[in-house]
Amino acid sequence: MYFEMFKGLIIPFIGTFLGSGCVFFMRKSLSISVQRALTGFAAGVMVAASIWSLLIPAMEQVSDMGNWAFLPAAVGFWFGILFLLTLDKILPHLHRGSTQAEGIKSKFQRSTMLALAVALHNLPEGMAVGVVYAGWMSGDSSITLAGALTLSLGIAIQNFPEGAIVSMPLRSEGVSKKRAFAYGALSGVVEPIGALLTILLAGAIVPALPYFLSFAAGAMIYVVVEELIPEMSTGEHSNLGTIFFALGFTLMMTLDVALG
Repeated sequence: MYFEMFKGLIIPFIGTFLGSGCVFFMRKSLSISVQRALTGFAAGVMVAASIWSLLIPAMEQVSDMGNWAFLPAAVGFWFGILFLLTLDKILPHLHRGSTQAEGIKSKFQRSTMLALAVALHNLPEGMAVGVVYAGWMSGDSSITLAGALTLSLGIAIQNFPEGAIVSMPLRSEGVSKKRAFAYGALSGVVEPIGALLTILLAGAIVPALPYFLSFAAGAMIYVVVEELIPEMSTGEHSNLGTIFFALGFTLMMTLDVALG
């Protein structure tokens, strides 16, 4: 059981790690169109995962509440939204393509704040993986090992391009390859850490799992709406981001339903 949990927690980080390694093999930075497409893909995966891997299982766990089964999901969802909103206001970070940092004022370098923006994005994904594995380990019949592993694989798939999106622009700004790779890889470390902390918390309060599941969903949706959708929609030919959003959504939905 613990080996399966470790595997599930490390798989998403491997996606970021491998994607960051693109800086050693690609000579040019990613074009705006490619970045927009990859961002849309990541957004689609996250929205589908929020629905099929988190919100639906959360409501299935409290199906005995009848028409009120939505309540724990709604409450947890809003706590997730507010939690990420708070972090967004506090943590110093800089979104890609922006010139103005967010969060409290700091003297961090631009490269550091870019990496922190991605780390803020990755935290909800780690929480999502953690709470699903916590549900499986608790013996919850609505969460299977296959479903938990599918979520890890889906997030790893969209983490690969995200790792490249972090490391490649840093390289084009004059950062060395090794340092750009390190920033990209380290931005993904928050995922297994967030997952492990969530497992520890959710494991101690098993009856609250529906709230934890929907909390992770709310946190991921906040990132999608606040960060990813604006990034994939700016400039000309924004329909490219929309198409890849649909592709990511369809892929994650298919994986979850077919393998989960």
